Amino acid sequence: MAGYSRLRRTSDQRKALLRDLVTDLIIHGQIETTEAKAKELRKFADRMVTLGKKGTLAARRQAAAFVRAEDAKEGQTALQKLFGELAPKYKDRNGGYTRVIKTLPRLGDTAPMAVIQFVE
Repeated sequence: MAGYSRLRRTSDQRKALLRDLVTDLIIHGQIETTEAKAKELRKFADRMVTLGKKGTLAARRQAAAFVRAEDAKEGQTALQKLFGELAPKYKDRNGGYTRVIKTLPRLGDTAPMAVIQFVE
C-alpha cells in the first residue's frame, strides 16, 4: 500500500489539485472538500507551515515552488501570508497545524465531506 492517496487522478492532476487546495487553505483559513482530499491535504499544509517556521531563503523557495501566486489580501500574496502570519502563530507548536472535521455527505453523490482548517 502506498503512503499517499491517488485520489483517482494522474500525478500531474493530483499535484495541481493539492497545490490549489493548499493555496486556498492558506488564504481562507478553512475549506470544505471531500474527506479523502482533506486527509491528503493535511500532509501538504503541515509541510508548508513547517517551511514557514524555518523562514530561511531555501524554505521560502521550496514553499514558493508549491504554493500558487494568488492574492490573499490587498497587496499580500498567499506565500507572504504563510510566512508573515501563519508561521509565527505556530512557532511553539510541533506539528498538527490543521484539523479535519467530518460533515454531512454531499447531496449529489453522498460523498463523505469534511472541513479542513488551521488550529487556533
